[in-house]
Amino acid sequence: MILSRTNAEVIGLKAVGWLAGNDTLLPVFLGATGADEAQFRGAFGDPDFQASVLDFLLMDDAWIAAFCDAEGLDYSAPMAARAVLPGGEAVHWT
Repeated sequence: MILSRTNAEVIGLKAVGWLAGNDTLLPVFLGATGADEAQFRGAFGDPDFQASVLDFLLMDDAWIAAFCDAEGLDYSAPMAARAVLPGGEAVHWT
């Protein structure tokens, strides 16, 4: 799945919104990143922040499945979006 930057940012925004509404997982994210709720709310439109949320969600298949099921996305969409957002370029060691 190849996404445009706009579509990747839409998925990133959906991920931020979904995480914001998840009372169990949001504190885990905040604790892992050191961010507080004000910083979380202030950064939702930042593609770098969206990428960090996707990185966090991609750490656990259950989190990705729950997000994709809630948003009606294919399970590969978050990884595809992450690849397009800042820092998601494939690393080539050769």
